Amino acid sequence: QVQLVESGGGLAQAGTSLTLSCAASGGTFSTYHIGWFRQAPGKEREFVASITRYTGGSTKYADSVKGRFTIARDNGKNTAYLQMNSLEPEDTAVYYCAADTTLHHILEDTVSVASWGQGTQVIVSS
Repeated sequence: QVQLVESGGGLAQAGTSLTLSCAASGGTFSTYHIGWFRQAPGKEREFVASITRYTGGSTKYADSVKGRFTIARDNGKNTAYLQMNSLEPEDTAVYYCAADTTLHHILEDTVSVASWGQGTQVIVSS
């Protein structure tokens, strides 16, 4: 089972960019589908983006981030990324990456997700 560590969060001004990283260890990273999720204060965790395993040929995005965020993976570095552009105060949240060999778990059944990172805080000021 892969272990995940997020990094790259911090304080950003609205309109600027941040790139989050999700470093994996202890498993064969390329065999895992990866998802990014976020949880804002007082709200439930929500899906942000996903990328399929191996070549990452298929990606999905929440409507709220479509066109602004880009998910990517580098299997040689065992790392997934979330490039966040045109940040908005509404993007303020703790961001988590998740990994599972079953895409359905990432997209529809997060209770069954095999691995979660510890999260990285993103704060966007207006």
